[in-house]
Amino acid sequence: GHTMMRNAILKWLEQAKADFKTANDNITSKNFYASVIFFQQCAEKSLKAVYILLEGKTPPKIHDLVELGRRVGAPEDILAKAAKLTVTYFTSRYPDAAPEIPVRYYTKEKAEEHKKEAEVILEWVEHQIK
Repeated sequence: GHTMMRNAILKWLEQAKADFKTANDNITSKNFYASVIFFQQCAEKSLKAVYILLEGKTPPKIHDLVELGRRVGAPEDILAKAAKLTVTYFTSRYPDAAPEIPVRYYTKEKAEEHKKEAEVILEWVEHQIK
């Protein structure tokens, strides 16, 4: 029913916000690659919250944030940020997905850039869900 869906939406959003906080904490402790993993997760879970809102069902198990964004009718600027975060799904996790292993590849600058992307997506999502 409606209440169950509303609860699901709020759970996904709450975890997205927790992921954002965890990402930030990882910047503070200089675990930049870990922060990027959590910024990507924040964006993914927040977009999935909108998916539940619009579709009334469990979101698809995909990590392509552009595809998720399209499915929820996100505007171009959100899709552009989603694209930048989607790439990190592999480069932040696997030693052979970027020119350098994640721990070397992700600098404070890169982490801060992805923070802005996640922030913009999260704000857009919160606006949809209110």
